[in-house]
Amino acid sequence: MILNIATYNIHKGVSWFRQQPRIHGLRNALNKLDVDLLFLQEVQGQHTERAARHAHWPAQGQHEFLAGDRHQAAYGQNANYRHGHHGNALLSRFPILHSKNQDVSDHRFEERGILHCVVRMQEQDIHCYVVHLGLFSAGRRRQAMQLISMIRATTPDQAPLVIAGDFNDWQNHLSVILRKELGVQEVFDHLNAHTIRNPKAALTFPVGAPFLALDRIYVRGMKINSASVLQGAPWSGLSDHAPLLAALELR
Repeated sequence: MILNIATYNIHKGVSWFRQQPRIHGLRNALNKLDVDLLFLQEVQGQHTERAARHAHWPAQGQHEFLAGDRHQAAYGQNANYRHGHHGNALLSRFPILHSKNQDVSDHRFEERGILHCVVRMQEQDIHCYVVHLGLFSAGRRRQAMQLISMIRATTPDQAPLVIAGDFNDWQNHLSVILRKELGVQEVFDHLNAHTIRNPKAALTFPVGAPFLALDRIYVRGMKINSASVLQGAPWSGLSDHAPLLAALELR
């Protein structure tokens, strides 16, 4: 069976320029995308100031609003501030059996987390990790080591595994570590390995003219059928990142 997934940093449901609400446009675009699993970062769980300022700001957390009646939602709260909080979320067309958020903040100026969910698909459990790592190289490496420890402790070696999100790893230093320690494949590296001598991750930031590869999808125990970066309308007006899309097949 084919499993269609996407990862997307939604920039808290506001435009990257002038912070204008984009959450309704996001929901329409994601509904049309019609994927089975959505790995989302910078999801606004609550923001009372924006809710008061904008008449159509959803009363629900963005993870619930975007899930609607199509998906189940799990939310991992990472950053807390005066007017609310934001974090990572997984939206799943299949039952979410378990979810746990792990704080991996490397210092007090960047609150980061990794959300682990177990999804049941056709009597098989898929372990999903929604990732948003820090802006500093040394901190990202430490966070990657925490991710590796989490997976070793919670995910059976034979279980299907998907790790996706905003790694902020524009120099692509972490892929070698994750491949070696976890036996995962990055979807774009894998698909381009036979045609490009030194395959590079997909460019996703900034959305208008991407030149940095910040977002990744790593998998284990699945066949990678296709992968693409979603560019142009409507994505160019919804966030500062471009989403990644992949079609996987359970082995």
